[in-house]
Amino acid sequence: MNSSKQQEIKALVDWRHLFSLLFTALFLAVVIGLSAMFLSYFLDIVADAFMHFHESYHSASPKAVPSWRRLLSVTVGGLIAGMTWYLIRRKDPKIVGIKGAMKGQKMPLFKTILNVLTQIFYVGTGGSVGRELAPRQLGVMISQQVQDFGKKRGFLTLTNEDRQLLLAAAAGAGFAGVYIAPITGMLFSVELLLKKNSIKNIAVSLLMSIIACLIGALAKGFTPYYWVASADFSRSLLLAAVVIGPLAGITGAWAKQAFSWAQKKQATGKTILLTMPLVGLLTGLIAYFVPEIMGNGRAVAQLAFHQTSGRLVFFFLALGLLKFGITFLTLYGGGTGGTLTPSIALGAVLGLVVAVFFAFLLPGIQPWHFALIGAVALLAASQQAPLMAMFMVFEIAHLHSSALLIFATAVALSSATSNFYLKVQERKLARLNAPE
Repeated sequence: MNSSKQQEIKALVDWRHLFSLLFTALFLAVVIGLSAMFLSYFLDIVADAFMHFHESYHSASPKAVPSWRRLLSVTVGGLIAGMTWYLIRRKDPKIVGIKGAMKGQKMPLFKTILNVLTQIFYVGTGGSVGRELAPRQLGVMISQQVQDFGKKRGFLTLTNEDRQLLLAAAAGAGFAGVYIAPITGMLFSVELLLKKNSIKNIAVSLLMSIIACLIGALAKGFTPYYWVASADFSRSLLLAAVVIGPLAGITGAWAKQAFSWAQKKQATGKTILLTMPLVGLLTGLIAYFVPEIMGNGRAVAQLAFHQTSGRLVFFFLALGLLKFGITFLTLYGGGTGGTLTPSIALGAVLGLVVAVFFAFLLPGIQPWHFALIGAVALLAASQQAPLMAMFMVFEIAHLHSSALLIFATAVALSSATSNFYLKVQERKLARLNAPE
């Protein structure tokens, strides 16, 4: 028997390696689930302290909070968040994101924790940015710390491939623990980070996301994140998906480019001490009249998912543009946070706009159906992750399986459209930068 065959057989019975991977995955899932539960409680504590507001799918918007309190809350939140981000960024070691960690960069322990808590804090005060990035970053940092500890003590035998898998799976588990969406957590790990759909990657990521989800649910329960009136999707909505898909693809690509540009060009140094309070003040001034603008976008999307007529289309169009604009300014002004839920909000508004035109073709249509289709299609385009987007909205809204066929059609078209558009833009940029 040749040496390669002997090595293959040895690898198949390497129980120490298998135990190390399984033990680390289970341990990480429990710790990340507990951390996700803590972040959920922390968000509630901040929102209660600043606005006496308890967010839920029944009450996603702080409209019952006095206008002056909304203004004061997010303004003070911007001031505190700006100061905190300035202090943790001004000296080395620098904050390392998930992509950096996947490339081998070390995430600093205390600075990462402060960065994560600041993100949740700012959203809790009403800041306009997604909160889903924080649990993912915390999960990756915890995974790094556990792996490094096990390596130093010599009781973990992990390959480089295993380390990458556990980092990616930890990010997905963090998401699953907060949003109670295990399939989405797994798909985030496999589709966006690992980009490899192997049995091993899927099994480990899904196992960790399920455990983190079960633990995180101790804080929020298994209630839907978005509430919808009915779960049935007629096959006639395939026509809506065909129209919304390409529109959401272009809009999502623009949103992706805009958010990426804002993060790349965001304020640094002492400038953030001015820009973040100003962004907070601007958010508060808008929220004084339009409370749905506050938070991670849940309020905008939830309001859209309640619509049964197209009479408020201009209001929603303005609301969607305001939400996108203030989220863009938050990132540009130096803030850190996710863009998943803001993208869902923008897509929901797009769906409502399309519903107005369909009212003549399909009498009796429900605009909120269009809002859901727009949400999943634009999310897929902005994140370049069709499967994750489709199952995220499906899971967190607790939809009927009839939605999957409609979502799949919209996602396929939006992803293809956005991918084509972004590649064309890349080629144009390459030509402009090419030496003559």
